[in-house]
Amino acid sequence: MSARIHNIGIDCRDTYALAGFWAQVFECPRQPDDFPGDPEAMLLPPGGPEVLFLAVPDEKVVKNRLHLDIEPTDRTRDEEVQRLLGIGAVQVADHRRPDGSGWVVLADPEGNEFCVLRSAAERAATAG
Repeated sequence: MSARIHNIGIDCRDTYALAGFWAQVFECPRQPDDFPGDPEAMLLPPGGPEVLFLAVPDEKVVKNRLHLDIEPTDRTRDEEVQRLLGIGAVQVADHRRPDGSGWVVLADPEGNEFCVLRSAAERAATAG
């Protein structure tokens, strides 16, 4: 028997606000019963595991040991990076290469790093 990921937990200070940011990233709503000040908030992104935001008292002080890699489904990597910067992400590092490969490291409003990869269409266009 194997296991599957039920949810991905993200420790944070403000569950409602951070869930709101990621709701925009995944273009899905927060759970309807989540409210400001709740100790937990949940997203159900289409096609992926649940994302659970858990309130913790500590500030983030070091690099994530686990992070998300996301790929856009209906736009290019560069368009997605611009969209995410527009909703509150911050660019941490740029690993794009002249041939179009590579990725961009962003951070959410609480400093959690995540990577934006090329879309499947972009990878297919340069394959072979």
